[in-house]
Amino acid sequence: MAESVQHFDLISMGRIGVDLYPLQSDVPLARVESFGKFLGGSAANVAVAAARLGRSTAVITRTGADPFGAYLHETLTEFGVDNRWVTPVDAYPTPVTFCEIFPPDDFPLYFYRRPKAPDLEIHTDELDYFAIRAARIFWITGTGLSEEPSRSATLAALKARDKSGITVFDLDWRPALWSNAAWKDPEEARPYYAEALRHTTVAVGNLDECEVATGVREPRACAEALLAAGVELAVVKQGPKGVLAVRRDGTAAEVPPVPVEVVNGLGAGDAFGGALCHGLLSGWELDRTVRYANAAGALVASRLACSSAMPTGSEVEDLLAGAPQTRAAEPSAPAPSTTA
Repeated sequence: MAESVQHFDLISMGRIGVDLYPLQSDVPLARVESFGKFLGGSAANVAVAAARLGRSTAVITRTGADPFGAYLHETLTEFGVDNRWVTPVDAYPTPVTFCEIFPPDDFPLYFYRRPKAPDLEIHTDELDYFAIRAARIFWITGTGLSEEPSRSATLAALKARDKSGITVFDLDWRPALWSNAAWKDPEEARPYYAEALRHTTVAVGNLDECEVATGVREPRACAEALLAAGVELAVVKQGPKGVLAVRRDGTAAEVPPVPVEVVNGLGAGDAFGGALCHGLLSGWELDRTVRYANAAGALVASRLACSSAMPTGSEVEDLLAGAPQTRAAEPSAPAPSTTA
């Protein structure tokens, strides 16, 4: 494939689709009368979130060759995300996702990704390895490991990247999206996670996702297990208990949640991810980076949509100005060095 001449701040790779969100809260899906249409999918949302903060971003993914696919192409461009590596698949429709909205903490998702989602049809011979290696941050997700050929393409991209720059693994465990019934078992999926962790420098996940990747659940133990698996920074999201982040050198930060009135919790993690990338690229200290990312996620949780709700830098700073200050976490002992 021809080499790309543009070096991006962030290239994400993985899921994309159309989110159809109810315009009424506290109403079962069967009784919802109207929906809003939004760009969705974790990889696409992270690229949008970082672009909203002024970063140059692109996404590697695939859509159906249909009107929803055209909508996603157009919307990525409107959000300032480069879509050169978003290609159509004739055989499969663009996925759609419905949700129900029961604030503050119940947001069931219904994925329509069958017989197969186009974003799982990414092939190794279609990747721009030069661009992947040149990006300042390369971001992949657990869903990308769920099925071939995406699994092989994701691992090939990681190996070509060879930990150059910052390589982020969003653990993103969604068993409903794994095609093989046996692989819905974390024990069966864990070897793929372990292989990806060998090639990444940052791991991000909630407690459920960290448990899939490591087999442990206590937050500090999760962080230590992720560091032992090969990453340099482990970020463990603990829901109402905030976020724990631990570096290999023992530096740690624990950030309390930012109080907001929750409208829709979906997409908050992607806003967190885009803002985390912004902080890492800015060279901020760990506590500032995580506090900033946490505030970005809180802002999206206070809004209906995902992609179109991603905050600007000034919005994050305004929220932080009135938010509780970061509490310092107890430092960890430095993790032993590892080789990929």
